[in-house]
Amino acid sequence: MVGCAVFVGLAGALGAVLFRLMIRLIQGFFFEGLPGVEAVFEEGIAAETRDPLDVARTLPWYWRIAIPAAGGALVGPLIYFFAREARGHGIPEVMKAVAIRGGVIRARIVGVKALASALSIGTGGSVGREGPIVQIGSAFGSTIGQKLQLNAAGVRTLVGCGAAAGISATFNAPIAGAIFAAEIIVGDFAVTQFTPIVISSVVASVVTRYAIGNHPAFPVPDYEIVSPFELGPYMIAGVVAGLVAVAFIRTLSFAEDAFERVPLPEWSKATIGGALVGVMAIWLPNIYGVGYTTISGALTGQLAATLLGLLVVAKIVATSITIGSGGSGGVFAPSLFLGATAGGVVGSLVEQYFPGATATSGAYALVTMGAVVAAATHAPVSAIIIIFELTQTIDIIPALMTACVISTLVAQISYRDSIYTTKLRRQGVDLFEAQNPNVLKDLSVRDVIVQDPVVIPASADFKTILDLVVASPHNQFYVASPTGAHIGAISLLEIRRLIYEQDALQHVVVAGDLVDSSHPSVTDDVDLSVVMSIFSSSHVDEIAVVNADDRTKLVGTVREKDVIEASNTEQLRRDLAGGMQTSLHAAGAGQTVDLGDGHQLREIMAPPHVVGSSLRRLGLRERVGVQILLVRSKRAEGGTHLRVPHGDDVLVEGDAVIVAGTRQALDMLDALSAQPPPETTAS
Repeated sequence: MVGCAVFVGLAGALGAVLFRLMIRLIQGFFFEGLPGVEAVFEEGIAAETRDPLDVARTLPWYWRIAIPAAGGALVGPLIYFFAREARGHGIPEVMKAVAIRGGVIRARIVGVKALASALSIGTGGSVGREGPIVQIGSAFGSTIGQKLQLNAAGVRTLVGCGAAAGISATFNAPIAGAIFAAEIIVGDFAVTQFTPIVISSVVASVVTRYAIGNHPAFPVPDYEIVSPFELGPYMIAGVVAGLVAVAFIRTLSFAEDAFERVPLPEWSKATIGGALVGVMAIWLPNIYGVGYTTISGALTGQLAATLLGLLVVAKIVATSITIGSGGSGGVFAPSLFLGATAGGVVGSLVEQYFPGATATSGAYALVTMGAVVAAATHAPVSAIIIIFELTQTIDIIPALMTACVISTLVAQISYRDSIYTTKLRRQGVDLFEAQNPNVLKDLSVRDVIVQDPVVIPASADFKTILDLVVASPHNQFYVASPTGAHIGAISLLEIRRLIYEQDALQHVVVAGDLVDSSHPSVTDDVDLSVVMSIFSSSHVDEIAVVNADDRTKLVGTVREKDVIEASNTEQLRRDLAGGMQTSLHAAGAGQTVDLGDGHQLREIMAPPHVVGSSLRRLGLRERVGVQILLVRSKRAEGGTHLRVPHGDDVLVEGDAVIVAGTRQALDMLDALSAQPPPETTAS
């Protein structure tokens, strides 16, 4: 893994450098013509620092529209016909691959994503280069893991290595790259996974520094906290950053929904998006590309507050249009842009009303830049470290931490999802709705109840009790009063204690004398975690199950060994279902996946006549010989959700069931779909 991490770090660094050159080459061609292309070859790696903003200001209005429209016309078909997961900002697709596909990412993503994102950014699309570099590095790491036939954990770790290398190479920030990959992509700081990620990040940083030098990504204003009371305005900046991030997330989601409803071929919509961005650029060419020149202007206090305020709104709209229409590029640089411009506005106001008592507007732009990233990604730790490494100054840390934590809190209160998880939720993937690690909480007593417990009349003599014990497999024997009410239990342990005195006791002792009225009891709707707690805190291995409305009525018993067996079975079922879920996502909804040996996995929409019926009542395993593994339900807010079902789950309209069985059994299920469900209850 260490060797692989070094290799992925090298590849990530080289990929980042080449990707920057590719962007500059396309920028030079579209905005400057052949002289721009010649400049790239003359200046080499240094050419990547150039920005199209100054050139764009000299172009006629129609060229400002035509260039991003042409970029969209190239990007749309490229993504649609070769790799549709290259659409958008990339990081959600990597998170999805790690969460449900075992880290598997197609190798072709490396080339398609690089070219599509370079075209989007190079022709003026309002997106960043960080997301694409992360996806490119992750795809390379995934490909290496697959070629070496590593297990899912190993592939996921190399995906994290690729992501860390991408961030590290982009921002010259090795610590931030490792933290970002562990916090957002892999979601795990375990040593076995974190160590290769750190190595990959460090290697990428060293190689990038050797190639393009070791310097901060942005000019940093002279910074100091003038007064302890200055943390108050930075708290306000944090609130503003949180609100700006939420507006960005919501606008991006709205744009994606709006373009999905446009009645045009999918591959053509990016052209419209590019043209719309071009129209905005007639008046505000600052929205073109990654926007690093504008960010630098905000940090050095060179832009007016009015312009900065306009750019906040324009950048949100432009980035949302670019990505929503089908463009390819990241949202990290736009988040930095929004933070710098919004912070510049806040800093200008503070400086205007409290001159000399606070830092310059550039300091507020710097702090808010990190705060918007923290709020948009819901990852304050990564944002703090990234800004620290971008600026290479430690004096910023107190104000930065304050603003980032507050902005993240505001964003999480205002909107549940980050800018990454919002897209996943729209696709029916909920990273937060993981199953409870305690499988017993998803099982109830009714799943393991034994409905024929041994019941002894209270008047039964000792000999009768012994005869029942010999003939019964149970360890607890329940005692009923003359009226049939449950009054307690006699344990096998108690009977063993008296067995040597049976001759003296057989006509003297009756069941009522031995009954333990404090014997625990539960109802059939109690989850098995409660039952297991009772077993752990008592000496019994069998518990009475009583009626919920009348606790004196015995309805069954639950045994400890059955609970343990149910736990093991459910855990195995979850593991299998997780693998099946990965296969389903790979194949797409409504598809059939061959499992081998004549068995298939198939998704079938629930027929109208079974809506309202529980899976237990349908009894498909007994009737047809198929097993329901998953149920796909629609969400009210859009998208779908997969869950592992239980017998009492009730199907609702729009549900789809994922079933496994032989091909013949699944065909038989299709044939039976027109028949009404059975009236009897199936186990």
